[in-house]
Amino acid sequence: MTLDPEDSKLITLARAARARNEAAEGAAVRDETGRTYSATNIALESLTLSAVQVAAAMAVSSGARSLEAAALVTAGEGPSAADTAVTGELGAGALHVAGPDGVLRS
Repeated sequence: MTLDPEDSKLITLARAARARNEAAEGAAVRDETGRTYSATNIALESLTLSAVQVAAAMAVSSGARSLEAAALVTAGEGPSAADTAVTGELGAGALHVAGPDGVLRS
């Protein structure tokens, strides 16, 4: 499967965020204006959020009204139901999932 160059960029940003923070997950989203946001999962005693949730929250808190696409990089199984729900609610056309090596899974 070949990705659009802008969607490939999301995979690259998600991989970089994950590697930089040595996190379990990295995610990146692109909003309706083309701005991108990347994040990693948060696993605190008092707060647990997936990387997709954090990236989506960053976009919304910066004024985004919708998402064009999202990417998740994980060694785990893939997006959670909450990840799929938030990207769906924000209208993301796709939620691309890749392994830590950047190879697209879906």
